[in-house]
Amino acid sequence: MIAYLIRRILYAVPILIGVNLLTFALFFVVNTPDDMARMQLGIKRVTPQAIDAWKRQHGYDKPLLLNTAAGGAGQFTDTIFWQKSASMFAFDFGYSDDGRSIGREIATRMGPSLVIALPTFLIGLFVYVSFALLMTLFRGTALDMAGVALCVLLMSVSGLFYIIGGQFLVGKLWHLVPISGYSGGADSFKFVVLPIVIGVVGGIGSSSRWYRTIFLEEIGKDYVRTARAKGLSELRVLFTHVLKNAMIPILTGVVVVIPLLFMGSLLTESFFGIPGLGSYTIDAINSQDFSIVRAMVFLGSVLYIAGLILTDISYTVVDPRVRLS
Repeated sequence: MIAYLIRRILYAVPILIGVNLLTFALFFVVNTPDDMARMQLGIKRVTPQAIDAWKRQHGYDKPLLLNTAAGGAGQFTDTIFWQKSASMFAFDFGYSDDGRSIGREIATRMGPSLVIALPTFLIGLFVYVSFALLMTLFRGTALDMAGVALCVLLMSVSGLFYIIGGQFLVGKLWHLVPISGYSGGADSFKFVVLPIVIGVVGGIGSSSRWYRTIFLEEIGKDYVRTARAKGLSELRVLFTHVLKNAMIPILTGVVVVIPLLFMGSLLTESFFGIPGLGSYTIDAINSQDFSIVRAMVFLGSVLYIAGLILTDISYTVVDPRVRLS
């Protein structure tokens, strides 16, 4: 197990380097440091001297990837890529273009993101699996067909419709909760309950239908027929055998949302005015703040890789046949 974990961690290093390079290339293909300076200075006509001063102040006055004017290792280290990206492997995210500490902003904004994402994840997983088990239990009946039709209908609706419709109906017409905003402590409930409900409802269609497919595949296998032949009830077969043996594909799907628990939801936080990591990323993209964008992409990659490793480890818990060596 230890050797496996070490190998996976070592494999992650070139992946993270590649993610950094790709993010760097995509960002600077869209805009140059001069474009970033013009946007940050916020005026239509800016002098070349002001642009050069801004680039020197923020570390964008060096070559992007290769500094041919420097000697030795300085050709690679005295560049924008090295000075902006290398420190991230020590989780030192540096400062944004407006001078604020990115690490401090991440630590501050992670709380609001988790307040929304964690309940949405846990409640949603329970609802999706339960609904899928219900459709599987009554497979082939009118209830199953109605459930599948409902899933397809919910899948066909854009997530923006749930957000805007929920804000209009619950917030504006019924005045049950605020339309947007956030407050810490016990008052946060009234601000996050609507985003949580919308997040759960928005995922019912795709997730429940996917889990139903997994359960239907398992229920046709030989061990299920053997369990029925021994006289076990359909409920016991479904919850004791089918659910347990379907845990591996379920865990594989769960890992996809692990980074979102920390990174937040871009659309939800932006529309509801939640000061989380999702809205932080959107604001950075709009202002073309490369320092924040590459930090958030790097953090998301680290969390996703960590989720994959945890998923592999969890396989050994739910399925003793799986061994990591």
